[in-house]
Amino acid sequence: MGRSDHFPRLRVVFFGTPVFAVPTLEALAKAGFEIPLVVTQPDRPKGRRRVPTPPPVKVKALESGFPILQPQNPNADEFISKIEVVSPDVIVTVAYGHLLKKKVLSLPPFGCVNLHASLLPRYRGAAPVAWAILRGEKVTGVTVMLMDEGMDTGPILRKAEVPILPDDTTETLSFRLAKIGADILPGAIIDYTSGNLRAAPQDEREATDAPPLKKQDGGIDWRETADEIERHIRAMIPWPGAFTTMENLTLKIFRAAVADEPLSLPAGHGVITGDKWFVATGKGTLNLLEIQMGGKKRMDIVDFLKGFKKRGEVVFDTQNPPFPS
Repeated sequence: MGRSDHFPRLRVVFFGTPVFAVPTLEALAKAGFEIPLVVTQPDRPKGRRRVPTPPPVKVKALESGFPILQPQNPNADEFISKIEVVSPDVIVTVAYGHLLKKKVLSLPPFGCVNLHASLLPRYRGAAPVAWAILRGEKVTGVTVMLMDEGMDTGPILRKAEVPILPDDTTETLSFRLAKIGADILPGAIIDYTSGNLRAAPQDEREATDAPPLKKQDGGIDWRETADEIERHIRAMIPWPGAFTTMENLTLKIFRAAVADEPLSLPAGHGVITGDKWFVATGKGTLNLLEIQMGGKKRMDIVDFLKGFKKRGEVVFDTQNPPFPS
């Protein structure tokens, strides 16, 4: 990693919110950057009791002794004046959750650097990891880029490729991407601020979108192929979770596999035999491996079927299933 004349004094204001952003904050601190301020989203109510819960970046910042701000609107003049006071050389954002406008982007002399969880310009947007799995990609990665006012449209500083494993969920793949992003971002900042790295514009012809997921996106359409549904289940972990409905009951599916056994049944019709539960799809058969029924606990299919009396043919709703309550 090259060092610059600026480096020992380089001041970074860090914007980030979820657990994906924590490794980068740790890496910047370990590399010796001065971090006069960490900006994260406000605490949000969680759980059935709706207890206000701090985001993971706030927890890490408190552990590390960094000053914290949690603005409702990071583009408000009142907040911008607080950034101006600490005079950052560069702003770093990782999954912060707000688009920053020109007033913020133009504050630091070296601009704002973002870590994005895809190989830009592919999968611009809030859910790049889930969409890469949904679309059946074999490779994804991380991109360090300079920010502009668009959605992940700024010029690129550095990329790193990451293979998507056959059993990857959005959760497991995000964990690997976060670590690799944290490995490459500090060096990219040093090389860029020292003049050893130039930003390259994105090729708009290759751009694709990765819009945010909604709760209803977890609903399984059994008319899709077995391959598509298996990817869908993995892409919806940890949120919103893949689900289907059966006789007014909600079934969440956490793990499944494409089966060799053909089923001569309509899509959404399944068969429980012994300790296995097969479901016919638009093309191919799916073998359910880990599920959760109603408000009960998540279980391996073998253990679940020990207490589930129904055998033989089972029919799921095939379209527009409601989100579980």
